[in-house]
Amino acid sequence: MTTLPPRAGRRCHSFLNPLHSTVYFSPDLTAEMAAIGVTERGSAYFGSRAAAFGPVGAGAVTATFYGFAPSLVARHVPAVWDTAAPETVLAARLRAVDGTLRRLLGDDTVASAGMAEAAELALRAAEACSPAARPLYAAHAALPVPKAPHLAFWHAATLLREHRGDGHLAALLRAGLDPVESLLTHQASGHGMSTKWMLATRGWTEEELTAGQERLRGRGLLAADGELTEEGLGLRKELENETDRMDTAPYEHLGAAGVARLTELAEAFATAAFAAGAFPADLVGKG
Repeated sequence: MTTLPPRAGRRCHSFLNPLHSTVYFSPDLTAEMAAIGVTERGSAYFGSRAAAFGPVGAGAVTATFYGFAPSLVARHVPAVWDTAAPETVLAARLRAVDGTLRRLLGDDTVASAGMAEAAELALRAAEACSPAARPLYAAHAALPVPKAPHLAFWHAATLLREHRGDGHLAALLRAGLDPVESLLTHQASGHGMSTKWMLATRGWTEEELTAGQERLRGRGLLAADGELTEEGLGLRKELENETDRMDTAPYEHLGAAGVARLTELAEAFATAAFAAGAFPADLVGKG
């Protein structure tokens, strides 16, 4: 039985997740990765997110990142490790996080008491995360916690984000949604990536997306106009509910008051990041 208000953990995650993700859209990451020789955008993304694993091959990244076409992953991994070792990439990523948060939030916020408090709360929540069957979380949990509060906060947000994400993949498998279908149903729910960005970053072709839509229509999940059917809406709702159930431990550990305060702080940071242009305006959409 939960001691938290309904969907409290999910709401907290909704602000922590974009704060983690800002770095992947940041010119600071592009610059820091280029400085170590990684100049291709895809290599910078896959390398920076997968470096916690060590020099793994394309199979491990395809499996744990889920929504990306295997051919796209194989174009960049493991070749990226020939240019820069994982530990070099991790150091570049942390420098990029520092620059990104300072640019989006300002030095005063980065050095504020609120940031230090958010770091302490997020790290406390992450104490209750489990590595069992959560490979991306487990890999990042083995990394040292940065000393600077804003970097420690980002690290903790990463742990909480990947912990929930690993559980979400289990829910997708249980629902029988393959990578393309998961992207398309998320998009149709109004919260997922636009088709433009799917094509640009996930590696699937227009034909593969169209075939995925046809499979979803065949299951009665997607209507002819591209909207989710009642059954499709129900499936997405249950997916999120099941993900919530698998992600309860860190927020229960933090407690209702702690979750409310972490959410308040993360919301303020995320709002400022969005206002500062952390993400492309057309990233999310049904078109």
